[in-house]
Amino acid sequence: QLQLAESGGGSVQLGGSLRLSCTASGRTFGANAYGMGWFRQAPGKERRFVALINWSGSIIYYADSVEGRFTISRDNVDRTLYLQMNNLTLEDTATYYCAAGTTVSRDISPYASWGQGTQVTVSS
Repeated sequence: QLQLAESGGGSVQLGGSLRLSCTASGRTFGANAYGMGWFRQAPGKERRFVALINWSGSIIYYADSVEGRFTISRDNVDRTLYLQMNNLTLEDTATYYCAAGTTVSRDISPYASWGQGTQVTVSS
């Protein structure tokens, strides 16, 4: 079983930046070559795709709403997934979750492991 823990959330002003991290633990991390993704959920809304990256980093996709502002990356040696978020808008306010699965997808269902989430609040 893979455990994920996000960090790096917080409060930031409009146009600011944050870097989220997600650290994985568990014996299967390397063996299963996990794909990973970031999702977010605003209050009263469904959880939505933000970005994904495969094991090697050769496949990366972003939601249209964050394209050009967010960057997903990973360090498999450190077992850490990152999300650099720049030029944050009020609409980016949400709880951000990292996820891992044996494939990568914009959908929630293929991801078997989830972190507990980290709150990002953007204010004007």
